[in-house]
Amino acid sequence: MEFNIDDFARQVRMNCDISDAQHAGLYSICGLALRLRDLYKWEHQLPPWIEKDSTEILEWIDAKENKWEKLTENKYEGLQINGQNYDAFDSRAVNKILEDSNFYYSAGYAFSLKPTFLLAHIESKEQIKGHTVYFLGQELARDLLTIPALAQNSGIILRQDAARLYLWDKITYINKSGRPALLYGLNHCGLDNPSSTELQDHLDEILTVQSRTYIHHEIGELEDTFFSRKIWRKIIAAYPHSPVELSARAVKDLLADTGPNGSLQDIVNRRDFAALGFYVAFFDGLRKEFFPELAVAFQLFTDSGEWELISEAIESGRRTARNHADLMTTVFKEGQNRQDPQWAAKEIERQMLCESIRR
Repeated sequence: MEFNIDDFARQVRMNCDISDAQHAGLYSICGLALRLRDLYKWEHQLPPWIEKDSTEILEWIDAKENKWEKLTENKYEGLQINGQNYDAFDSRAVNKILEDSNFYYSAGYAFSLKPTFLLAHIESKEQIKGHTVYFLGQELARDLLTIPALAQNSGIILRQDAARLYLWDKITYINKSGRPALLYGLNHCGLDNPSSTELQDHLDEILTVQSRTYIHHEIGELEDTFFSRKIWRKIIAAYPHSPVELSARAVKDLLADTGPNGSLQDIVNRRDFAALGFYVAFFDGLRKEFFPELAVAFQLFTDSGEWELISEAIESGRRTARNHADLMTTVFKEGQNRQDPQWAAKEIERQMLCESIRR
């Protein structure tokens, strides 16, 4: 019996609303506004660069928040397909049913352990470095989370609609320090200081370059064994929405990107000038603090074109990320032995801060 995808999408959207209702407070006012804007564009099927009248958006936000107020105490609803019930987080079982119909369902936990759900059409599948990559098209259900790619059940999904929104925002709101690298990347895409209209016209070309970076980041995460995923998850669960969580995620990201099949190594292997420019342009936050060698190497690289400079920086950044992973693991375990998680949190912050200052 063929299932009704519209009915199933409604079920998933309900859990998306419940998650957003219960976890919207995780974001800053500015962060929530940006995520609501993305959600509005998705619901209204708008391209990333279209900005509607603020009055119209505010009315939509007001209606959304009124809906959320009614869901703050709700439990996540089980999913029903052809009379069978499935746990909302059992994505593996659900996808066994959906995949023959070219739909993909994702469920898991994001930053600060916010539950996140997604339902989208599968445009294509590809094997990359031994991993199944799902290229998703139209999204039928999503929550506030706009991320371009993620790993699930040993596979990788590229959210092409969300990736366009994500990339456009990265370009539009890039900080001053990242702009030279962005222009370098655009130049190697054949765009010399492009106007907004030119960026719109060529966004899919830029996304093609970035998509490989997104995918290889996820491959790097799946293949990284240095920072035990079991320990990493315990750290995330113990210190959600904290500097420790941010540090753990940054370290895991760096280990992924500097790994043998990670984003940076893939860029070097292919001598992809545009991808390197974009990577450096969008490199920020704690990752940049923990890996300052990359910016220095890139500056030298733009003058010399010597890829060995980037390779050396990758090796140095990987050593640092491994040291941080070791530190976090050791201190976290010691905190468990002491039955004093707050001591562990303070010690992780202190030692990692001292290391960053020394560097």
